[in-house]
Amino acid sequence: MKKTSLITHVTKGSVFDDPALFPPDRGAELKMRAQLLRGLEAWLKTAGTQAAAAKVLGVTQARVSDIKHGKIDKFSLDLLVRLAARAGLHPQLKLAA
Repeated sequence: MKKTSLITHVTKGSVFDDPALFPPDRGAELKMRAQLLRGLEAWLKTAGTQAAAAKVLGVTQARVSDIKHGKIDKFSLDLLVRLAARAGLHPQLKLAA
């Protein structure tokens, strides 16, 4: 019996840096959004209830649930920056050549 492989492409490093999957501009944005979302997810673990976190962030509890479940498609980069700032995470942008 012949064994077939479903793997057609292997990504090394961040999937967002792979030009076969994302154009560089889109990959850069997704990478930043993912980093901010991970930071907010970690903050949520210390923020108490979702209702309390929602109050601090100025969003609904449903939006906090979206953060908790990593629903990156539900958040723009600018909103994630604002939410991270409201959570006291001090988001910063670093450019590298």
